Amino acid sequence: MAPSSRPLARLRPPEMLLRAVLVLLLFSLLLGVQCFSELFFIKEPQDITVTRKDPVVLDCQAHGELPIKITWLKNGVKVSENKRIHALANGSLYISEVEGKQEEPSDEGFYQCLALNKYGAILSQKAHLTLATISTFEIQPASIEVQEGGVARLACKIMSHPPAVITWELNRTSLPLIMDRVTALPSGVLQIYGVSQKDAGNYRCIATTLANRHKSIEATLTVISAKESKTFQKPTIIAGPQNITTSLHQTVVLECMATGNPKPIISWSRLDHKSIDVFNTRVLGNGNLMISDVKLQHAGIYICRATTPGTRNFTVAMATLTVLAPPSFVEWPESLTRPRAGTARFVCQAEGIPSPKMSWLKNGRRIHSNGRIKMYNSKLVINQIIPEDDAIYQCMAENSQGSILSRARLTVVMSEDRPGAPCNVHAETMSSSAILLAWEKPLYNSDKVIAYSVHYMKAEGLNNEEYQVVIGNDTTHYIIDDLEPASNYTFYIVAYMPMGASQMSDHVTQNTLEDVPLRPPEISLTSRSPTDILISWLPIPAKYRRGQVVLYRVSFRISTESAIQVLELPGTIHEYLLEGLKPDSVYLVRITAATRVGLGEASVWTSHRTPKATSVKAPKSPELRLEPLNCTTITVRWQQDSEDTATVHGYKLYYKEEGQQENGPILLDASDFLHTISGLDPRRKYHVRLLAYNNVEDGYQADQTVSTPGCVSVRDRMIPPPPPPHHLYAKANTSSSIYLHWGRPAFTSAQIINYTIRCNPVGLQNASLVQYLQTSETHMLVQSLEPNTKYEFAVRLHVDQLSSPWSPVVYHSTLPEAPTGPPVGVKVTLIEDDTALVSWKPPDGPETVVTRYTILYASRKAWIAGEWQVLHREGAITMALLENLVAGNVYIVKIAASNEVGEGPFSNSVELAVLPKETSESNQRPKHLDSADAKAYSGYYQLDQKSMTGIVVGVCIALTCILICILILIYRSKARKTSASKTSQTGTEQLSRTNVSLASGSDMRKNLEGMVENEESLLPMIAQNSFIDAKGGTDLIINSYGPITKSNPKKKWLFFQDSKKVKIEQPQRRFVQTVCFYQPGTTVLISDEDSPNSPGQPTGFQVPFEITADAEHSANSEGSHETGDSGRFSHESNDELHLSSVLSTTPPLSNSFLGSDSGGDPAIDKCEGSSRPLVAEQTSTSSLQLQSAMLCFDKNEFPG
Repeated sequence: MAPSSRPLARLRPPEMLLRAVLVLLLFSLLLGVQCFSELFFIKEPQDITVTRKDPVVLDCQAHGELPIKITWLKNGVKVSENKRIHALANGSLYISEVEGKQEEPSDEGFYQCLALNKYGAILSQKAHLTLATISTFEIQPASIEVQEGGVARLACKIMSHPPAVITWELNRTSLPLIMDRVTALPSGVLQIYGVSQKDAGNYRCIATTLANRHKSIEATLTVISAKESKTFQKPTIIAGPQNITTSLHQTVVLECMATGNPKPIISWSRLDHKSIDVFNTRVLGNGNLMISDVKLQHAGIYICRATTPGTRNFTVAMATLTVLAPPSFVEWPESLTRPRAGTARFVCQAEGIPSPKMSWLKNGRRIHSNGRIKMYNSKLVINQIIPEDDAIYQCMAENSQGSILSRARLTVVMSEDRPGAPCNVHAETMSSSAILLAWEKPLYNSDKVIAYSVHYMKAEGLNNEEYQVVIGNDTTHYIIDDLEPASNYTFYIVAYMPMGASQMSDHVTQNTLEDVPLRPPEISLTSRSPTDILISWLPIPAKYRRGQVVLYRVSFRISTESAIQVLELPGTIHEYLLEGLKPDSVYLVRITAATRVGLGEASVWTSHRTPKATSVKAPKSPELRLEPLNCTTITVRWQQDSEDTATVHGYKLYYKEEGQQENGPILLDASDFLHTISGLDPRRKYHVRLLAYNNVEDGYQADQTVSTPGCVSVRDRMIPPPPPPHHLYAKANTSSSIYLHWGRPAFTSAQIINYTIRCNPVGLQNASLVQYLQTSETHMLVQSLEPNTKYEFAVRLHVDQLSSPWSPVVYHSTLPEAPTGPPVGVKVTLIEDDTALVSWKPPDGPETVVTRYTILYASRKAWIAGEWQVLHREGAITMALLENLVAGNVYIVKIAASNEVGEGPFSNSVELAVLPKETSESNQRPKHLDSADAKAYSGYYQLDQKSMTGIVVGVCIALTCILICILILIYRSKARKTSASKTSQTGTEQLSRTNVSLASGSDMRKNLEGMVENEESLLPMIAQNSFIDAKGGTDLIINSYGPITKSNPKKKWLFFQDSKKVKIEQPQRRFVQTVCFYQPGTTVLISDEDSPNSPGQPTGFQVPFEITADAEHSANSEGSHETGDSGRFSHESNDELHLSSVLSTTPPLSNSFLGSDSGGDPAIDKCEGSSRPLVAEQTSTSSLQLQSAMLCFDKNEFPG
């Protein structure tokens, strides 16, 4: 069955009325809750700059439940109203005439308005009222002389508020702000590019503010006629960017002005490699960077780079742009409702640059931590809330850029069902560190008490920390035993029940007893003369004094004696002069303090040497003061006596930990009066001594002791140290500086934090050379470092008395210095008709780092037109090939070394003459060019003499060994059995400087047959068919018939052939008379002019060998082949070929040089007869002087 539809029931009038009353009541409650939180400012005063006698209105309008009272404060003090200054009806402050003269009360300052209603009070932000001012010119334009076509720069600077507008005049006529060649920067710089004669004249700048207009002196620009020839000039930045600190939404200009020939191109980048904002950035003039509407992301290090067009020649300059920002809230406090005796916590965090300082206000008045109220910078904690804590609280963040405030309301809820406060509280001193506290149970609801809370803190001073101890409900007394001696304490007690806490009991105050001093005073020792020591000491801090000091006991003795002298001095004095001492003696001094209870611990012996009696010109002791900066750092300050007439060249500082070895001396300049010693240990005593010195002798020394505090400030419990800085980042800035940046730990947001940076080279052995640097920023530029050196960095932070561990170590190296000199020993060798080899040595200096070489070369015509061909080679390569050279041209070559920092100078130009192709090479002897002066022009250059000498010596040794082995094997062959007589042969003209003897043809044939049998033992390297030279010096291929020459007609391997072929091909001969005696049993070696180039030659195998090599000149080798940049190439001198010999093992043929029984070679026949003509030839088509010689070796001359 379907359900029946029923009409909606209507509410009866009584129900409707009840609903309306409930809604109205709820709305009224919500409105009432909202009313008390609605006190806020509609308008707040703003910063303003006015001129004197001008009227000014500072706005202030508040909204909230009426009535609202407005009060004005100036620099935190209420403003007194008069005829000139009074508040308007809307709450604003009106000043009819602003005064600012020195003789009158100035109206300048920080103004705030305070709005008050029944719920509380709120304070506005600060408004800075300033008068417009302008100073005289700090920098005036100066007269200059500029060559025509050059650049000119004029500058002026003036301090003013607000910043002045600077314009320029030429001959008392205003210059337009925008011109093609002329740029006027807002900073007061005038730049003129491409100076011409019309730019000459008198210039001056005009600075204009709201009420003032100042003119600078005139400066004359003189234009000099330019020289006709303009030489190449490396780019130079004559005006680089400067470090700038600006505020948000301002406009800044980074200047960059460079010169060079050709005109350099200016570009900008950021050191962090971030892109430059293209929307708010543009180039002003010829390279100046202008940033409009500056934002936080614009902050950073900007790099200006001036580059020669078409090259890698550049120079850089950099500057830091710092952007300041007013405070802004990250977290706002929220309104709270808490019961009485409860705890309220307000949280407030802000950010800005510089970091804002945080403070808290209650109803417009600053709050100080004391007792129940604690401030942890970003937090406000109120314990044991009382009805008086019901108020409006404000969090204020302020820095140099402004201040902001945020408000929150604390509502205290009262409850009647709570116990009464404990009564009859009284305290009794037990000892120097203990007090007995007793009380009675509350009069109301005492049976419901479940616990008591005892609160105590020091009675004197501000920002004292309150301590709390919770005990059970079964006792009404408690002994507090961790108190400091001779101190007053305040106590109160709170009772707790399940429903909440009671009100506070009455406060009682009690003091602890005195005790002996916990530590001795820190003493300082100085000498005014060779016979005295002035002992001075500082009062013991109250926390270590533990009562009133009534006595000091001073003990002293000579270090070499055991007798101790004791003096007792009143507790009211802090220095004493010991007189009548021995000069130039070491004295030991110590001191003890005493209260009415007794003497405390004595200090350690402190040594001091009295001056020499002859030290009349020595500087006096400086006045020394030591102060712990934190638990690991000591600040040393001193001041030289103004009446001291001795000359001071510097200071020597020594320090040591008690019982440890002394560190130093640390040499300081005469102008230094402050030094920081870092890297110390907490809770240690250090002895510091300082003396001045001059060129005569060391001065009187000053000695003092100091103790470093502990890094944990809370007694009797260890607080974990704060975390170290994170994300430590290092970036090499220059060859002597490294930029460091790190992140701030997130454990706190606005506390004042100091950082210590540790810096030292990697592998440092001397710990005294470790640098410790201090800063309060999260970045630092570490300077005065060594170039191309690896350093390690670590950072730790210090907040209050706490120090963090060191951060993880970061390693980074400084940049190397740019090469200061050019490559040396630049030499060029023409190795082909169109290819040359250029070689060089790295620049002088062991510290020079080269990552790349730049080779510039051009023909004379191209050089005049400024058209260079560019090659680049890595820093490890010191040679390169110059290819595609045109014959008939003279080429100019120069080389420069560079690294990541920059490029060094180019070497002196070396010229290379490439001879025309039609020029005959046959009668062109290689010419030598001294690369030092590069005045003679030749296509051939001397290679490195050491390299050539090594090649010659190696070849000679190898060939000598081969020759000895061959001769020994021949000597031991079958021909050794044949007897032979010795034959002496003397030649009238020595060609190869060798005496040889010939053997008979029949014996020679036998010897050669024996060589065939011993072929494998003679040349084990040679394969059956051919072998390749394994030394890599040539591409010579030798088969079983001999060397195979290349098909290139330009290159020939010249070997000796048989004499008959020589006769056929060379009919023209010049005979040299030579005496030769043939004797049977000798071995005959005959040299030929050409090696066989086909298997059809009558010889078997040939062994070419070279007796000597010419290393005098570097020339184009017929046997050399093209080389790359590896530096390996083959070089053979073709100046002279002294000797080549061929041995044949094949049977004699018709054209063989070996004679048979029936007929011998004519050459041998002539040798048997009388004199044999020595064939020598010099042709017009070859540069080689070939000599055909017959060498006669007597085998009896070799040992068997």
